[in-house]
Amino acid sequence: MSERPIVSNAREIDAMAADWLQRRDFWNWSEADEAALEAWLSESVVHRVAFVRLQTGWGRTERLAALRPASDGGIGGAWRGQVVPTLIRATAALCVCGVVGFLAFRQPAGPQEKVYAASLGNRESINLTDGSQIDLNTNTSVRTLIGGGERKVWLEHGEAYFQVKHDAAHPFVVIAGNRRITDLGTKFLVRREGDELKVSVIEGKVQLDAAGAGAQPQSTELNPGEVAIAKNETLSVFSHAQKSLTDQLGWRRGVVVFNHTTLATAVAEFNRYNDHKIVIADATTANLAIGGTFRTTDLESFIDVTQHVLGLHVVNQGNKTVISR
Repeated sequence: MSERPIVSNAREIDAMAADWLQRRDFWNWSEADEAALEAWLSESVVHRVAFVRLQTGWGRTERLAALRPASDGGIGGAWRGQVVPTLIRATAALCVCGVVGFLAFRQPAGPQEKVYAASLGNRESINLTDGSQIDLNTNTSVRTLIGGGERKVWLEHGEAYFQVKHDAAHPFVVIAGNRRITDLGTKFLVRREGDELKVSVIEGKVQLDAAGAGAQPQSTELNPGEVAIAKNETLSVFSHAQKSLTDQLGWRRGVVVFNHTTLATAVAEFNRYNDHKIVIADATTANLAIGGTFRTTDLESFIDVTQHVLGLHVVNQGNKTVISR
């Protein structure tokens, strides 16, 4: 039998006590099981109190067996001798489950913090209990605190697309470094790399707040099509065409889209998704423009374009490819 973890939550303790009771009466109980139960009871007075309380309720139900008529020895008696005890035990099990269910109902669920992550080259989609959705891009990690009126997400690093179910009474807040993004009925994209934060509003509005050390608090409302870039104490806001914003979300389909993009920017984007890295050898090559749509993990196609369309020199060096004129 596997070792039982120590739990401190009252609901978990009651559920564990109920589990022990059911296993003792319905499983093939062994000396090892008995020893494990005693060890669990000795861990905490709270464990023992929970077990005794549920055992008392269980015992009352079991005593119903004493009230049934004595067996008459016939088919009916045999039937009662087999079925009635089973029904009594089933009733007892339901009583224990009912007690635990009541305790769970009595204690309202508070906000629960959870951590989600997408590894290098992968994407993840999270459906939150408030009806909102978060899509995580490559190498991204978030913490969420949802419930009990709280709706907060911390973007630790990476890029995430938020589709928020608006609730004016309980604002949805994303915290990234020393910046706070508050939903005003919104679909928006947040990308955090080092000390730079980029917020792109696809639909609705967000409020972007920042309080830099020694500076007056900043508050900016962003509308659809607007992109804010915050770094250190600076904040810049630009307007982007809808197609540009759609291209930014290409990763949700597993692609990256380049439109007269410098090779340096395109390579940096590809390197976000792959262990094998591309290196540009010189500034002249880095400033060349490239266009096209590529799968995020299809390095071969991208490198072929640089070699056969742009006419660049390509050399493979172990876990990296060097591109030059």
